[in-house]
Amino acid sequence: MSLFKRLASLQARLLVLLLLLIFGVWVSAAVLTWVDTRHELDELLDAHLAQSAALLVAQQTDADAVERSHRPHRRHTLGDDEHPDAPTLHKYATRVAFQVFHDGKLTLHSGTAPDTPMSPQLRGFATVELPDRGTWRVFGAQGKEGDVQVFVGEQLRSRRSILWAMMQSLLMPLLVALPVLALLGWLAVRRSLTPLRTLSQALAQRQPQSVAPLVITDTPSEMAPVVSSLNSLLARIGQMMVAERRFTADAAHELRTPIAAIRAQAQVALGAGSNVAERDQALRQTLAGCDRATHLVTQLLTLSRLETAGHPPQGVRVDVCQIAQRVAADLAPGALARRQVLTLDTSATGPISADEMLTGVLIRNLLDNALRYSPDGAQVRLRVHTSAGQVHLEVNDSGPGLPPADLARLGERFFRGLGSGQQGSGLGWSIVRRIAEVYRAQVLAAPSSLGGLCVTVSWPLAPDQESRQI
Repeated sequence: MSLFKRLASLQARLLVLLLLLIFGVWVSAAVLTWVDTRHELDELLDAHLAQSAALLVAQQTDADAVERSHRPHRRHTLGDDEHPDAPTLHKYATRVAFQVFHDGKLTLHSGTAPDTPMSPQLRGFATVELPDRGTWRVFGAQGKEGDVQVFVGEQLRSRRSILWAMMQSLLMPLLVALPVLALLGWLAVRRSLTPLRTLSQALAQRQPQSVAPLVITDTPSEMAPVVSSLNSLLARIGQMMVAERRFTADAAHELRTPIAAIRAQAQVALGAGSNVAERDQALRQTLAGCDRATHLVTQLLTLSRLETAGHPPQGVRVDVCQIAQRVAADLAPGALARRQVLTLDTSATGPISADEMLTGVLIRNLLDNALRYSPDGAQVRLRVHTSAGQVHLEVNDSGPGLPPADLARLGERFFRGLGSGQQGSGLGWSIVRRIAEVYRAQVLAAPSSLGGLCVTVSWPLAPDQESRQI
């Protein structure tokens, strides 16, 4: 399990991440500073070695020239086995050394230098290991005539000591500042998460039935989508709660009448006694009341599912003509019983993107209304055709129609035209309009050429069909 998974607090995660980033930057800066300082220090000290060697070569060459001009017959100033040691003038002088050779003989050297050449390389830099003296950085130089050889060296340990002293002075303040940065980071993270704690407290203090939008002041831009999504969710929950309460109220209101009618007819059947005709009539009315109650419950459940579903069924390619034929076949027996003429014109194909079951519910409600509210022997025409990239379903009837004021109210829940003399719940048009809204269809009701009502539903053609027509 990783460190972040073990930390349950977002504040702790941010703080740990911030400290790790600060420490990583500090270590990276320390490494880069170490490398760069070491390189610059080596360059500087190497330059000093080279300059010191050049001075010794020049000094020795000038001394030899003066000596040769004034004492031409003297071969050397010291004995063959004698060479002077340079005095030690500083406590760190033991960490540096030099040697001066003249004609292959050691003529001058420091007390820390050996008697043999410190470097096998006569010119330039070399890093060598001297017996009992550690690792040295040595620069070799020669005079113009080659008779003077100078070696100047420095212990590498002294360079590391200088480098470490410089790094301490550079990095120790930063190391001491790490706890201060941790404290400041904790304060910054805690202050930055204040809106999140405010949101948590606001949610914890809300009543379960409250669906009012959340109002959080000084909301940062990162939290604005969260608050917006929560408010959108609360709005949808509020709509679902309203729909559920409305469904309960509607069901209680509308079921009261058919249940009361069923109870009355059952009482009539019980009191009929030996009157068979009266009892049979009461039982038939009871069955009709049960059918009306079943139809009403079905309509209520359909409308409730449409209103409370957060995501309606995904639209698929369906043919309006086939669905219309199937619905007409189901309702044809009732139309024949009332001597109504049901005409069906579905010669044109009508593919749309919708749900097949809900499309059938829409067509069934429209055709059922046309047959129900039309008188016996009336004409009802069902036609499907395509034009201008749309599929049109027309339902015409020769019924009494509706006045303009009632046409404007079609779609209101439980609205039914007066004087129809037919049983109904007034929910069919609400279901039709809701299904049409879900699948981008338009519903238009107008007076029919047959004398009754003409209802037209228009869907966009399915995309592939539309592209072929274009």
